[in-house]
Amino acid sequence: MNRREARETVFTLLYERNFHESETPELQFGQALELRELPEDAYMRDVYLGVIANMDALDAKIVGCSSGWSIARMSKITRTILRLSTYEMLHRSDIPYNISINEAVELAKKYEDEKAPGFINGILNAIATKEGLKN
Repeated sequence: MNRREARETVFTLLYERNFHESETPELQFGQALELRELPEDAYMRDVYLGVIANMDALDAKIVGCSSGWSIARMSKITRTILRLSTYEMLHRSDIPYNISINEAVELAKKYEDEKAPGFINGILNAIATKEGLKN
């Protein structure tokens, strides 16, 4: 599985988490791998568990750069994409921030309406600027 496929798998797992929050993240992750017959993957485990563990901090970064939009006002898909990409930008030094942003936009094009990619791109670029990731 390449990184793009792994990222999309993590996106779907994080989205599903919205509907099964009572289960532990570790149990959910293990069950998902088993049901989907996926191999254990360090990137997927780190990002999935990392997003969940850092959700409040990620949401604060997103809201801080989203000009009047609360997390609750965003669709579950948009929230999930933003959290995933923000986590990658802030916690995965092996992934350049611009790759995380581009991949988030591609996920939005696939799973959201036509306005979402620009919205997501704007927020993520603002986060990258605010966090000093852009040169």
